[in-house]
Amino acid sequence: MEKVTIEKALFCLPWTQTILGTHYEGRVNFMALDWLTRVNYQPPMLGICVNKVHASNIAIHDTEEFSVNVPSTDMVEITDYTGLVSGKRVDKSGLFEVFYGELKAAPMIKTCPLTMECKVAQVIELPTNTFFISEIINIYSEDQFLTDGKPDVKKIKPFVLTMPDNRFWSIGECIGKAWNAGKTIHAPLK
Repeated sequence: MEKVTIEKALFCLPWTQTILGTHYEGRVNFMALDWLTRVNYQPPMLGICVNKVHASNIAIHDTEEFSVNVPSTDMVEITDYTGLVSGKRVDKSGLFEVFYGELKAAPMIKTCPLTMECKVAQVIELPTNTFFISEIINIYSEDQFLTDGKPDVKKIKPFVLTMPDNRFWSIGECIGKAWNAGKTIHAPLK
C-alpha cells in the first residue's frame, strides 16, 4: 500500500486527556490538558505545553506549581467543559472538590483516580506555547484504582483525545506486555 502525505500537524496521534489544576489570581482554576509527556526518570519529571494566552499559563508562571489530574471516562463532560471556558472569564473553582499535598498552588481533584502535584524545574518559551518541565512531587490514587500497588488502567478508565476529529476515546483491551512481547522475534544481528 502506498504512503500518502497528510497535514503536517501535531494532531496525528491520540493523547491522554487530563485536567490541569492551578491557582489563577488567588483562586483554584482548571483546564483540559492533553499536551503532556514524560521527560525524565529520576527524578520523575513531566513536561506540559500550555498556550501563552491561557489563564493556566499565567498561573504556572506566577506560582511555579500545578497539578495533573487523570479523569475517568465518566468525567468526559466536565473535563471537556474545563477546556471550553477560560479561567480569565469564568470562575471554575467550584467544579470539583479539591485536596492539596505538599504544594499549596497545585489543587488536585478528589474524584480523579490519579493525580500528580508538580513543581516547575525549567521553562521553555516556544512561539505559541510554554513548555513547563516539572518534577513530580507526589502521585496520589486510591487502593480501588491499583493492582499490586500500581495504577491499573482498567480500573482508572482514562480516555484519550484524537484530533483533528476532536473525539474522546476509551482505552481498549491489553494487547501485549511491553519489553516482553517482542522477545518472540529473533531478528538477525547486524
